[in-house]
Amino acid sequence: MTRRSLLALSTAAWAGRRLCGEEAAPYQPAPQNLRAREWFQDARFGLFIHWGVYSVLGKGEWVMNNDKMTVAEYEKLPARFNPVKYDPAQWVSLARRAGMRYVTITSKHHDGFAMFGTKQSKWNIVDATPYGKDVLRPLAEECRRQGLRLFFYHSHLDWHSPDYYPRGRTGLSSGRAEGGDFNRYLDYMDAQLTELLTGYGDIAGIWFDGIWDRRDADWRLRRTYDLIHRLNPAALVGNNHHLPPFEGEDFQMFEKDLPGGNTTGFSGESKIGNLPLETCETINGAWGYNATDRNFKSTAQLIHYMVKAAGNNANFLLNVGPQPDGTIQEEFAARLQEMGAWLGKNGESIYGTRGGPITPRPWGVTTQKGARTFVHVLDWPDELLALPRLPKPVKKAALLAGGQPVTLREVDGGLLLDLPKAGRDAMDTVVVLES
Repeated sequence: MTRRSLLALSTAAWAGRRLCGEEAAPYQPAPQNLRAREWFQDARFGLFIHWGVYSVLGKGEWVMNNDKMTVAEYEKLPARFNPVKYDPAQWVSLARRAGMRYVTITSKHHDGFAMFGTKQSKWNIVDATPYGKDVLRPLAEECRRQGLRLFFYHSHLDWHSPDYYPRGRTGLSSGRAEGGDFNRYLDYMDAQLTELLTGYGDIAGIWFDGIWDRRDADWRLRRTYDLIHRLNPAALVGNNHHLPPFEGEDFQMFEKDLPGGNTTGFSGESKIGNLPLETCETINGAWGYNATDRNFKSTAQLIHYMVKAAGNNANFLLNVGPQPDGTIQEEFAARLQEMGAWLGKNGESIYGTRGGPITPRPWGVTTQKGARTFVHVLDWPDELLALPRLPKPVKKAALLAGGQPVTLREVDGGLLLDLPKAGRDAMDTVVVLES
């Protein structure tokens, strides 16, 4: 993930020509891909995991760039990475208790280090660490065993590879030789993706990041996307490029922002397209493990973000950065379990829903499933809550929790909900409107 706002990207039309490379026929998703998109939208909540050798320094996943480390200095880290407490069953179980339906984990971040037993180089967890084992394979097996789907985050950007040349905007202190073959690097990346898509079972998709580092490069995106879909037609492709979707992509993502928002400065050109949507966020301020970042978001803040994401018709991908020994710190685990408890009571208003008929408001959002509209009131503005008129007449209004009737009055131009303070939930009062 990016940790800073980069320079403004070029226009989407120009960037699309350069980033995608050769012209290709319009992408036609396979039937199994379209079904996977439906599943993805129904899932609504996933676990993001940023984990790599950078965790031993406890300064986040951008430490090689931020501390201006050379490749030679960074190559000392794998010898210190030995996650003997890593328990994939425990990780997946935690995600399930949180109410999550899928997991997205870093197979390779910007440091180029592979968290799996790739045959393309020795710069990987099997060959370069005392741990000596692939961590993705047992995680994939455990996800299948416990009923979660697995995505791989794979960085286009690579601060380690000598073939990632010309250099981009980041990793400029790596000390690599001034020369390389970018097409050979892209072949290397495609070979790694082939390993991931053919050696780890039925993978749900690939989550790309990093092309913003070289916005003028020919990234051969469509060639890579076609490779993925040829190997697994159901696999979903997304790319955190902060631009409108390109041909061959299956979902659109927003980093630390709800769809359409741009508080981070990343999404200035990322207009909402017609694909399934996802937004990702951290529990503290870091993606990878940061030992000094104690600025944890509260469970209420995280639940509100998840609810707002659903009201904006998007999934919520919530990140944890495991510690170098393979454990997930207790502050993260506690919040995930508390979110799971909330979803255990209110999940009907999140899972399988789409954005509701009332656009997001200062007081909250709506979600919808069939003839039921879920009004999520995160902040009651007054004694009465005014709603615009819905497409179909409302026959009944009640609290999702307990089924207590809610007084509903029709007025010119809309509806009024009247609920005494005693019946309201400080976290999120969910009112079900049945048409």
